[in-house]
Amino acid sequence: MQSYLFVGGDHDGLNSFVADDVEFVQWSVGVTDFEVYARETLGCDAVTVTIFRHESLTPMQVLDRMLHHYKAWCVNRPGGRR
Repeated sequence: MQSYLFVGGDHDGLNSFVADDVEFVQWSVGVTDFEVYARETLGCDAVTVTIFRHESLTPMQVLDRMLHHYKAWCVNRPGGRR
C-alpha cells in the first residue's frame, strides 16, 4: 500500500493509504452518503505523481487547485515571499 493525495470534496488535501491496483475509492460522508475519487496520474516529462481526484473535478481543475495551494504555501510560510 502507498499513500496518495486526495484532491477535492470533503477529503481535499488528505493523504491516505490505498492499494496499488484500485482505480476508484469511495469515502463515507455523513451516515448515508459517499464521495467517489478516481485515480489520476499527473506528469511532466519523465516525472509523474498519482493522486485521487474527486469525481466532480476535471484533471485541469485538479492541477489548478494544486498550483494555487502551492503559491499560497510559498507566500504564507515563514520567510516566504510577500
